Amino acid sequence: MTTYTARPVGPLALKELRTADDAGQPPAPFTDDEGGAPLRCCLRRSEPGERIALVSYAPLRRWAAETGANPGAYDEQGPVFVHAEECAGPATGGGHPFDNDHRTVRRYSADGHILGGELVAVLDDDAFRNAFDDPSVALVHVRAVEYGCFLYEVRRPRG
Repeated sequence: MTTYTARPVGPLALKELRTADDAGQPPAPFTDDEGGAPLRCCLRRSEPGERIALVSYAPLRRWAAETGANPGAYDEQGPVFVHAEECAGPATGGGHPFDNDHRTVRRYSADGHILGGELVAVLDDDAFRNAFDDPSVALVHVRAVEYGCFLYEVRRPRG
């Protein structure tokens, strides 16, 4: 049985984003007084009092740079929350972060083009299995329905 792994924003990308984001802007860290912001660096919600930053991130662009894909017009950037300083990353253990009801699973081809998406009521391995049943799907983005924000990616398992 295949397990699908949520991938946080990687350490090199985080280092770059904490200097200048993918829109070329410097981050503006702040203290999160309320907590609850979905952090893409460690795939959990922020706690009250943590220092975080809202930065512009282009997940498909960064994946394309690794793979040589050319997403063309599908290259987009949007806001994501990260810790203002380096953090320990995601906790070990299974499950899918930000698994609130009604997430979108957006499928991409190996050349970085959108192949479709699915609104899922339950975000679990079945949602990813359904996406990767199509052999042309190389990558999946999980996005929040409310704002369309990128939450994390899942890549086709090797094997």
